[in-house]
Amino acid sequence: MKRGKILVVDDNQGIRSALKILLSPHFSEVEAIASPKTLISTIERMMPQVVLLDMNFNTDINTGHEGLYWTAELKKMFPQIQIVLFTAYADIALAVEGMKRGAFDFIVKPWDNDKLLATLSAAYNATPQGERKSPKPSAKSDMYWGDSQQMSAIHNSMEKISPTDATVLITGENGTGKDVLAREIHTHSMRRQMPMVCVDAGAIPEGLFEGELFGYVKGAFTDAHTDHMGKFEQANGGTLFLDEIGNIPLHLQAKLLRVLQDRTVNRVGSERSIPIDIRLICATNADLEKKVEEGLFREDLFYRINTMHLHLPSLAERPNDIVPLAERFLSQYAEKYRRQVSRISDVAKQVLMAHPWNGNIRELQNVIEKGVILSDGDTLKASDLSLHVSSRSSSPVPTSQTLEEAEEKTIRQTMARCNGNLSMVAKELGISRPTLYSKLKKYGI
Repeated sequence: MKRGKILVVDDNQGIRSALKILLSPHFSEVEAIASPKTLISTIERMMPQVVLLDMNFNTDINTGHEGLYWTAELKKMFPQIQIVLFTAYADIALAVEGMKRGAFDFIVKPWDNDKLLATLSAAYNATPQGERKSPKPSAKSDMYWGDSQQMSAIHNSMEKISPTDATVLITGENGTGKDVLAREIHTHSMRRQMPMVCVDAGAIPEGLFEGELFGYVKGAFTDAHTDHMGKFEQANGGTLFLDEIGNIPLHLQAKLLRVLQDRTVNRVGSERSIPIDIRLICATNADLEKKVEEGLFREDLFYRINTMHLHLPSLAERPNDIVPLAERFLSQYAEKYRRQVSRISDVAKQVLMAHPWNGNIRELQNVIEKGVILSDGDTLKASDLSLHVSSRSSSPVPTSQTLEEAEEKTIRQTMARCNGNLSMVAKELGISRPTLYSKLKKYGI
């Protein structure tokens, strides 16, 4: 079924004619104009979902950078429209700059028909009109959203992003649940009936990287006794999750970029190109922008995977979620190990709240799992947790204190130790400044 309106802007008559012939069988309406002079009026009349925009025109405005200029203008005036830049090989750096300014993707001339169609289709699917409604997942979600402001914002973004095919980059410390969020996006996507293939990109030895991701044919190397389908092919029609993408060596990033640009893979030992249709989600605990500055991560690859960015906060930044998460894991492991434990004691809750959780949610999950195994009776006690009160507090939490009393005492002691410097207090307590302000008001400090 033909869907979507495409506007082509290119000063070459031959290219315009060729593209109208190529695109018309696949999209409901295709129009081509020679100059940006009529671009705005054409968009207002036609209201396309995607604009295929040449980078250079025979104008006297910003010569050589017209594509960048019009990309910025169109994103300001028509933010819902997706822009795909059309560029010569020599201008790839300009196209990358165009993606910084809001372009969806770019196509290099001379183009590959299949790649061009796939890119324009992906751009259309990323628009509100192109979003296909996906049914709500029937399986119980592993994601705990809590009630923090940060997680609420991520949840809202996730619901908007998931139905599209937009590439997503998830960042955050180790143990914050980047893989769980990736699964949540896939579960709510239009590809949820297809596989989600997960790859720890940083754990693949360099010598096996191409074979694992792109596959190989029999005889390609000594141990290649049979044909092998790579992760990209396994994920075809579904989602490919590349975890720890920041750990991929620089020379292998070029190979990955080529596949993402061409949307085809060549198995090791074969010259046959295999088309792929995937939704890409990447995750890392590294600062990729810093790596780009240091020359350790390709800038063009960074902008290729960073269409949408979600950053997961550390567990210390969402302290109100510690106990609810612990109770969630308690129920999970009590059922798994057939234990009677069904609640957490007040003192155990105090110990959980006082711990720094440098390993984030994953550390909390492991602590509760071990606690459930060691527990006797129906209550998880502080002694079952194998934890000590954080050094943030100068004294252990007395068993007679309530959780709020322990929290107030810890805050007062930290305030005194930091001479009232709120930034230092918030940092030492592992909470945000707004959360600290709220607690100071609550306890009248």
